[in-house]
Amino acid sequence: MPLCITLFLVPEAFLNQTWPRARTEGLSQTVFVLEDDTDIARLVQHHLEAAGFEARLFYTPTNLIPDAERKPPVLFLLDIMVPGGDGLDVCRRLRTHAGLSSIPIIFMTARASENDRVLGLDLGADDYITKPFSTRELVARVKAVLRRFERPSSPSIISFEEVVIDASAMQLTVRGTLTTTTATEFRLLDYLARHPGRVFSRDHLLDAVWGDARFVTPRSVDVYVRRIREKIEVDPEDPRYLKTVRGAGYRFELPKGE
Repeated sequence: MPLCITLFLVPEAFLNQTWPRARTEGLSQTVFVLEDDTDIARLVQHHLEAAGFEARLFYTPTNLIPDAERKPPVLFLLDIMVPGGDGLDVCRRLRTHAGLSSIPIIFMTARASENDRVLGLDLGADDYITKPFSTRELVARVKAVLRRFERPSSPSIISFEEVVIDASAMQLTVRGTLTTTTATEFRLLDYLARHPGRVFSRDHLLDAVWGDARFVTPRSVDVYVRRIREKIEVDPEDPRYLKTVRGAGYRFELPKGE
């Protein structure tokens, strides 16, 4: 893969640059990296470790999930095209895993079309970095994703009818059942539910929930709204809570009396 290797050539002074240590309380600082190119994987590992993380390399998907079950990482970095499987399948399995579903996932891949990005979103990715990319950008995007998912210092519980949104535990309970969400799904739902009655444009929600993530588009919001509706609404095609305001965006409606 000469293209990808060339992209990671950086001055020696930059390789020796130090980064502030990452802050993610309550979790280990381990990042799981699925990348089959040895040179790229080791360079990514070098820069993550310089930034204060521990990076565990996986060249195939075989042991990634079993190892994560034993000691969950703070984040997954997944290449899509790897021997013995692919990153999309790994993402799909992680997002349906009760113990690992809320851990952020970033794809790093040469597949850069909008359809590929939307597919990654649809599977539950939290960011999508296309090759070529610099290691400086990679570390910055890892830190940005982790900042988005830091839990508030004094969160409150939102409860209405048979839905409970617990920000401190990042847990969603629907009709008495703990419902699996990704970190981005939970953050978007929590933001909307804390501002009932307000209409938010897609661009506003992108800024509020995704921040500086570059891969997301207004279409990304639609993907996540659909996923949230499937989890909280009795009939996702006729939603009671998460309403579409044609030509404007989305509004969250609490039941009367809540």
